[in-house]
Amino acid sequence: MDKVSLNVSELMISCLENEGVEFIFGIPGEENIRFVDATNGSRLRFILARSEQAAAFMADMYGRVTGKAGVCSATLGPGAINLLLGVADAYADSTPLVAISAQAGIDRLYKETHQYIDLVKIFEPVTKSSKMIIDPESTSELIRAAFKISQEERPGACYLCVPEDIANMEVSTNKSPLPVNTMQNPAPPVEKVRNAIKILNDAQRPIVLVGHGAARANAQDALIQFSEALNVAVASTFHGKGTMPENHPNSLGVMGFMVHDYANFGFDTADVVICIGYELQEMPPARINPNGNKKIIYVHNFPAEVDTKFNISQGIEGDISLSLQALAKHVKPKPSLTSEDYKIQKLLSEEIEKGKVSNACPMKPQRVVADIREAMGKDDVVLTDTGAVKMWIARLYPAYKPNTCLISNGLATMAFALPGAIGVKLAYPDRKVLAVMGDGSFMMNSQEIETAMRENIPIVILILVDNSYGLIKWKMDLELNHHSHVDFQNPNFVKYAESFGATAYLIEESNQLLPTLKEALAAHTVSVIACPIDYSENDKLTDHLGELVEYF
Repeated sequence: MDKVSLNVSELMISCLENEGVEFIFGIPGEENIRFVDATNGSRLRFILARSEQAAAFMADMYGRVTGKAGVCSATLGPGAINLLLGVADAYADSTPLVAISAQAGIDRLYKETHQYIDLVKIFEPVTKSSKMIIDPESTSELIRAAFKISQEERPGACYLCVPEDIANMEVSTNKSPLPVNTMQNPAPPVEKVRNAIKILNDAQRPIVLVGHGAARANAQDALIQFSEALNVAVASTFHGKGTMPENHPNSLGVMGFMVHDYANFGFDTADVVICIGYELQEMPPARINPNGNKKIIYVHNFPAEVDTKFNISQGIEGDISLSLQALAKHVKPKPSLTSEDYKIQKLLSEEIEKGKVSNACPMKPQRVVADIREAMGKDDVVLTDTGAVKMWIARLYPAYKPNTCLISNGLATMAFALPGAIGVKLAYPDRKVLAVMGDGSFMMNSQEIETAMRENIPIVILILVDNSYGLIKWKMDLELNHHSHVDFQNPNFVKYAESFGATAYLIEESNQLLPTLKEALAAHTVSVIACPIDYSENDKLTDHLGELVEYF
């Protein structure tokens, strides 16, 4: 910038550049026009969204896959409040995100005034830090603090609001961005590692649960090394999916389905559970320790939360990879996986293989998942929205690397996948990115097709069409033996997508989906695929799982 002095908006953009920010996702409003205008001539790319909620989801998923705080922006009042859902999703999923909004001027905050509401208080419950710039000279400190707090373990969302009059005030000529310093996680305490090794060597039936923290820490190599050294089976949460490659002989798939799934049986008979990067919001600890009588070894960067079913026998707080490597050096390998582990692997393999051969249309969810896996590479990213589709993909889509199958699970919000795919594609332009959504969630944020087209961000959107809120129908049938108020009508999805300029496809036979996916994923544009889905398989699945008690 040629100006000798800076106003607060210009200094904020300089601070964001200093933090390594590449993109701001948002919508301008009257009160933040100076901030948005200051991005011109900077290294930042402002991605104009069509709703603030979607902008927050873009930042949310960008932060999820990069580990760097995604940034979203809005005006005051309703614009800022529209950010809340994506901000809360990032907070609940331990994802780094910094939300910045305008606020009414300081000169009118003390009285009833147009579009003013206490945004700092509104954002406090869903952020690690919620602040307002009230002194122009504090700008650099508050920006640096927001990013530091957001990105440190445990990551999460931070919020900062800027009153309209403050945004245009000049700051001292000596004010500049503060140095960025990152904390390194410490090595694990030797005594805690030694205690954990004794528990593991005495264990008869240990099992591993790997969670989101291990995915964030890129601990895949150390996890494999530890699993092989102890010769122990590994299940993951939905968020930890892919951290243990699901084609590894020690993998049991995922935990987190709403009823007792295959992997749950492995925990039923375990005497020691090694929780690696697991966080309680991913899944209630009662699912792995219903009677509170199992020994639990907790490996993470920060201390465990308190729960009556999560009584820690030994916690190891420090760098996750270093902790696992230290354990792997001294544990005694178990003779083999348990008989329950082998049964689980067999059941999961049989279900995956069975899904590949169905030729029905509307398509069976198992076949849809199999075709998606066939079309995607190991590094490619699939985002599966909340709904029945989430359960099928989480269970049956083999992931081989962390953060390649993205699920909202802490808050489990609908409609994140389409805008989230935009954030992921900007983070990983060389990877294929697929958003898989039910028709209900698609219509909540479908306007972002225009954003992707305008910004030339090639993504593929697969809509599974059943004209209902399928997961809620499933849940009602399961618990009430009937359903109501879950069915609706849809537009013509092909014409709808084409009206944005996107390429659109309608699947009319099961053998069309795989080649269509491959064609769409190879194209440098936005593609929308509408595929009819047969969710009668939902009830069949829960009936089948209920019958497995005798098998084990």
